[in-house]
Amino acid sequence: MADYQRRIIDAALDELQPHLRALSIHGPKGVGKTATALQRAASVIDLSLPRQREVISADPTILTSLPGPVLVDEWQRLPEVWDDVRRAVDAGSGPGHFILAGSSAPRGSVIHSGAGRIVPIRMRPLSLAERDIENPTVSLSALLGGNQDVAGTTAFRLGGYVEEIVASGFPAIRSLQGRVRRAELDAYLQSVVHREFPEQGYPVRKPEVLRAWLAAYAAATSSTTSYSKILDAATAGLSNKPAKETTIAYRDALSSLWLLDAVPPWIPSHNHLDRPAQSPKHQLADPALAARLLGLDAPALLRAEQGNTQLTEGTILGALFEHLAALSIHTYAEAAEARLHHLRTQNGNHEVDLVVVQPDGRVLAIEVKLADRVEDTDVKHLHWLRGRIGDNLIDSVVVYAGEYAYRRRDGVAVVPLALLGP
Repeated sequence: MADYQRRIIDAALDELQPHLRALSIHGPKGVGKTATALQRAASVIDLSLPRQREVISADPTILTSLPGPVLVDEWQRLPEVWDDVRRAVDAGSGPGHFILAGSSAPRGSVIHSGAGRIVPIRMRPLSLAERDIENPTVSLSALLGGNQDVAGTTAFRLGGYVEEIVASGFPAIRSLQGRVRRAELDAYLQSVVHREFPEQGYPVRKPEVLRAWLAAYAAATSSTTSYSKILDAATAGLSNKPAKETTIAYRDALSSLWLLDAVPPWIPSHNHLDRPAQSPKHQLADPALAARLLGLDAPALLRAEQGNTQLTEGTILGALFEHLAALSIHTYAEAAEARLHHLRTQNGNHEVDLVVVQPDGRVLAIEVKLADRVEDTDVKHLHWLRGRIGDNLIDSVVVYAGEYAYRRRDGVAVVPLALLGP
């Protein structure tokens, strides 16, 4: 397709897909999985179409008779096709033959994990570097490699970041404006509650309670608030509260739809730290969904900057700015074969917003600050971590909303979010 815009994930697919017998691209609806997979497919089986489900169900050997690569799109609509692909791989299908795109199988489906046969790759909404708002001058991969060079300037400031929060990283939605965009985001959330939950095997008896739970989860963005507090906030004033098992089902269903993208805690493999906390930081797939659930457009977010929310410390705009940073850094980190975590000690005395962890256990520590300048107090936890883990800390970075990328005298890199790329 001539108008296809390459994604960061494409570099990994270029390297992996021709050599893997089967590969799965998974992620929430609307992130561009099908568009990306179509660039590589010679044949397409679209299981969102009843007729194609009927044909493949009747004769799975079609999967191996078609010229490859074969894209099996929306595979979760016919979960047994996952095992059909696994068996075809076991039977000797050639490298690069299968690409599966979709979400998880519905609850109750009995399928093999695919381990050793089907390699999973997650696709997220557009990172900032994929939105063409600025030319990044600082590479996360280079920082992980020990490159100390940090430079660049940007005119992208607070108003621009607020617009990117509400615009979303869903390609088909972010191109829209104003009320049309808000209507599309509302429709997306409506579909989650009324269609996708039942399709995943989670019937929703009280849609209004699920919607309230989603809003409470959004209010807890970038925090480690307990699920019990989220439930309490969602059901305040209700005498007949849903059972704990119901809200666990909410979490499980949203996870299977890839609509939760929590930042897991970093638990060091060596005993560098005293009892790090083990709670994830709550984040949805896209900060625009959180903002919409809270009824906040760009002007409202700017007004709310000085306000507070019930569940988080600091402002909701600061939490959503961190969410936007985490969404982007998740993508950059995975492109560098690293993983994103956060650090908080058990007593809460020390925390680092984001920790990029390499396979060898060394880390890049990142603080996220919604401000146009960085003070000494903003880097104290980074220095604390350096003192605890020494050379296992590759570098320390403050990601902020300012103009310049530079390195402080104490060695901490300071990088505008818009200038950070893969």
